[in-house]
Amino acid sequence: MMTSTGPWFDMYLAARDSVVLNYNPFMSFNPHPKTEYNDPLIRATNMVVSAMRFMKTLRAGYLEPEVFHLNPEKSDTKKFKKLIRFVPSSFSWFGAYMVNAYPLDMSQYFRLFNSTRIPRPNKDELFTDERARHLLVMRNGHFFAFDVIDKDGNIVNPSEIQAHLKYILSDNRPPADFPLGYLSSENRNTWALLRQKLLENGNEETLKKVDSAVFCLCLDDCLVKDYTDLTHTMLHGNGYNRWYDKSFSIIMTRDGTAAVNFEHSWGDGVAVLRFQNEVYKDHVERPAVSPEARPVAVDSCQAVHRLEFKLDDSLKADIIQAKQKFDATMKTLTVNNVQFQRGGKEFLKKHKVSPDAVAQLAFQMAFFMQYGQTVATYESCSTAAFKHGRTETIRPASIYTKKFCEAIVKQPSKHNASDLRTMIADCSKYHSQLTKEAAMGQGFDRHLFAMRCLAATKGSSLPDFYQDPAYKQINHNILSTSTLTSPAVQLGGFAPVVPDGFGVAYGVHDHWMGCNVSGYPVRNVKEFLDCIHQSLDQIFDVLEGKPVQS
Repeated sequence: MMTSTGPWFDMYLAARDSVVLNYNPFMSFNPHPKTEYNDPLIRATNMVVSAMRFMKTLRAGYLEPEVFHLNPEKSDTKKFKKLIRFVPSSFSWFGAYMVNAYPLDMSQYFRLFNSTRIPRPNKDELFTDERARHLLVMRNGHFFAFDVIDKDGNIVNPSEIQAHLKYILSDNRPPADFPLGYLSSENRNTWALLRQKLLENGNEETLKKVDSAVFCLCLDDCLVKDYTDLTHTMLHGNGYNRWYDKSFSIIMTRDGTAAVNFEHSWGDGVAVLRFQNEVYKDHVERPAVSPEARPVAVDSCQAVHRLEFKLDDSLKADIIQAKQKFDATMKTLTVNNVQFQRGGKEFLKKHKVSPDAVAQLAFQMAFFMQYGQTVATYESCSTAAFKHGRTETIRPASIYTKKFCEAIVKQPSKHNASDLRTMIADCSKYHSQLTKEAAMGQGFDRHLFAMRCLAATKGSSLPDFYQDPAYKQINHNILSTSTLTSPAVQLGGFAPVVPDGFGVAYGVHDHWMGCNVSGYPVRNVKEFLDCIHQSLDQIFDVLEGKPVQS
């Protein structure tokens, strides 16, 4: 029998492309507000402890539910939260409903820790072992492990964790000659065969240590120069100091810059963002160790285990080949970013238009300026309001955005400010409608996906509709976009989903807007960003009643 979410997991797990660039995104943490706490040893220790606090709270059933507040003034208050605790669970949903507060599905969360995607021929599998108590740490392509939870289920003393991380950071071993991490960047069928070779070479227990670790902490020796460098480091990195199959990795550079890179099959950005928010807040407000603290005297050489892999000549050659593929692929990716300082949410709300709709309109305008056409566009929308909900697609390219793009790019002199303003309002209204429909399960993409899966389970031939060029075109998403804003997040990013596309990560903040864009050689990322900035300027001109500069 097919479960409601089974086909969605299968779509990810049956994909044979490398997870690097094709699936794994990243979200970087904002720096700690106190500079001295950004020391990599201090910050790594505090983040590990905060992550373990989150894990224990989650597993004990004490983590505050994820709730969507339609009327936060009434429901997102200490008074309401205190009151609802005394309502029997069988009736608590009604109390929440009365104040328009809707609990969201959190079924993805159990895969957050102790989980790994295991490569298998044709379809991977997800592995979770909640009994494991150790952290996986990678440095210079070497693997280390030590317990962060003791045998009684308590978090290991933070000063001991600090001592173990200091021991690893002090390890002066040169980078690994044959870094195994490259294998996890391979094509999934290739990686499945190579993993089998690793098992046959006597590495079963070592791989189990990697797979079952609570998460992976990657300690990089590099410094981050700018946002472009940050994106390359956190999105794909050097390849040898990563294990891309872990449910998530926290990456920490030598200057204390930190980010989460996560494998996408088990869950979505909403679950990872909740984790990131909680870890950031906790490590700022309740740091486990301070810059003045000194690690306790503990025998780290006994507690920290360096994981040794047995490699024959064939596997060594496979690693070299995987490295060559990785390096060649990463060279094809261009990333760049832009910040628009003229205004953000506050300005747009004042002019009664949706901030997200304006951002999406700017992307449509930018592509139209650059290439003279409208293309298939994807915006992710969470459907966590439903049991086991994942995502639905918002389709930002519409007849309304096309009409505005043509008016302002091709014929700006033929339309007065009032006409253009009305067009923006129409775009905003329609985009808001699409967003609500997607969040409530009324988009069309997942329904069509489900019908396609049902046809396959019945052994039917694929209906003609799915063979139509228009259906193929709308699923070739040249503009793939996603937004997640949070006080914890500095920057996010992902690669394009098609070779001739752009990957557009963006955020609309109170007084500015930011955009981090990726692309392959067929597209000009810098020019696209320039067009986005120009488009936003023109939209803001219209909203302010100024003449549009062509």
